[in-house]
Amino acid sequence: MAHTSKLISCWPKDVGIIALEIYFPCQYVDQSELEMHDGVSQGKYTVGLGQSKMGFCSDQEDINSLCLTVVQHLIERNNISYNDIGRLEVGTETIIDKSKSVKTVLMQLFAECQNSDIEGVDTINACYGGTAALFNAVNWIESSHWDGRYALVVAGDIAVYASGNARPTGGAGAVAMLLGPNAPLVFERGTRSTYMQHAYDFYKPNMMSEYPTVDGKLSIECYLNALDHCYALYKKKFNVNCAGGVGENFTLDAVDAVLFHSPYCKLVQKSVGRLLLNDFLANPMLSSRNGLFASLENFKNLKLSETYFDREVEQACLIASRDVYQQKTFPYLLLANQVGNMYTASLFGGLASFISKQNLKDIVGKRILMFSYGSGFASSMFCLSVANGSPSLGHLLDSFTNLTQRLGSRQKVDPATFAEIMNLREKTSHMAPYSPVCQIENLFPGTWYLLCVDEKHRRKYERKN
Repeated sequence: MAHTSKLISCWPKDVGIIALEIYFPCQYVDQSELEMHDGVSQGKYTVGLGQSKMGFCSDQEDINSLCLTVVQHLIERNNISYNDIGRLEVGTETIIDKSKSVKTVLMQLFAECQNSDIEGVDTINACYGGTAALFNAVNWIESSHWDGRYALVVAGDIAVYASGNARPTGGAGAVAMLLGPNAPLVFERGTRSTYMQHAYDFYKPNMMSEYPTVDGKLSIECYLNALDHCYALYKKKFNVNCAGGVGENFTLDAVDAVLFHSPYCKLVQKSVGRLLLNDFLANPMLSSRNGLFASLENFKNLKLSETYFDREVEQACLIASRDVYQQKTFPYLLLANQVGNMYTASLFGGLASFISKQNLKDIVGKRILMFSYGSGFASSMFCLSVANGSPSLGHLLDSFTNLTQRLGSRQKVDPATFAEIMNLREKTSHMAPYSPVCQIENLFPGTWYLLCVDEKHRRKYERKN
C-alpha cells in the first residue's frame, strides 16, 4: 500500500481532457421523412429507435477528411502549436486502407512545424477504438515515457448500412480530445472496469464494402451483458478505492450524469433502467428505503442473464428509471438524437452534449459515469470528474455554447437524395482512380474534403476556404 501511495504521488496531477472538439457532416436526413420514404409504420425510427435526424457524408468526405477537420479545428480553437503534441492516436472502424493508418494521414498537419516525434497509430475494435486510444493516452501521460507534451486522441467514423431496418441507425462524425495534466475533466483513478468476450454480433468481413454484418438480437444481448459486467466491476472497485467519499456502496446517486455508447437512443434509455436494476439486485433492501425501486420488487430473485428480452422486466425498469434518465442521461443525447451513431465518437458526442448544457457556476465537482462498448466485443466503464480551479474549464465550456446552432445550420436532404448518395458511396468507396462528384459548396468552412483518388489509390485532400 505504501508503494502504491508513492507511485500516486509521482503521477501528474489531474490527468484528463483539457479540450474537446467535434465535427459532424453538413447535411442530414429527417428520420420521420425517412419512415415515409421507406414505407414503415410512423414512429418506427423516431419513437422505436428514438432518433430524429441522421447525419451522413457524401463522396466528398471519408474518415481521413473527418479526422483532418476535427484535429485542425481543435488546434486552431485552442491556439496551441502542433509542436505541443507528443502522442496522437486514432480510434476508428472505418477502414479505407488495410495498412496505412489515419494517424499517418494526419501527420501532414504537422509537416510545417516539422514535428515528427509523435507516438501512436490507429486502434481498431468496432465502436471501442476511441476509448482504447483514450486509455492509451492516459497511460502514456502517467508513464516514464511522457515528455511533458499533450496527447491528442481522435475518434471518428462513418456509420452506414445497407438499405433496410439497420440503415436508420447510421450517422457520422469525429471527436478530438486534448489530454494532459491539470485538466478540467479528470479521470477517476482506480475504478476503471473492462469486460471483453468473443461474439459475432456485428462485424465487417467484406473488405470491399462499408456495410457491416449484424445480428441485431445478439448485438443487444452482448451490449446489455457487457453493461451488467462493467457496472458490477466498477461498483466493486469504487467501493474498495473511493467509498470514503460518497458512501459505502456505489449507486447511480453518486454521479451527476450517465453517458453511454449510443447505437440508438432507445437502447440508451433501456440501459439506464438496466443500471437501476443492477443497483436493486445488488441490494434488494433498497426498495424498502427508496420508492424508486418499488416497481422492481417482484424481480428481486431474477438473474440478470435471464432478463435481456423480458418485456415485463424492461417496462418495470423504464418506469423505475424515468426520473434518473430524464435528469442524468436524456439531456446529453443531443448529438446521438440529431446526428446518429458516430461509432467510436458516439460516447464522446455524449460528453460534448453534456458540456454544452453546463455553466461555469454549477459544473465544478460533477461526476460523469461513462460506458463504452464495441462489438465483437470490448467494453469499459470509467468516470470523469470536473476539477475545481482548472484554467481550461471556462474555455472548454465556451467551445460548445453554439452546439445547437451548429446543428441547426445543417442542410436537410430529402430521403430520395439520401438514398442516391448512399448508392453512390457503395459504388465508389474503393474505386480508383476517382474524383468525387458531389459539390463542396454546402460544406462547413474549414472542412477538409477528398479531392481525388489516383490510379494507385493514393488520396489527396484540400480544405474549404
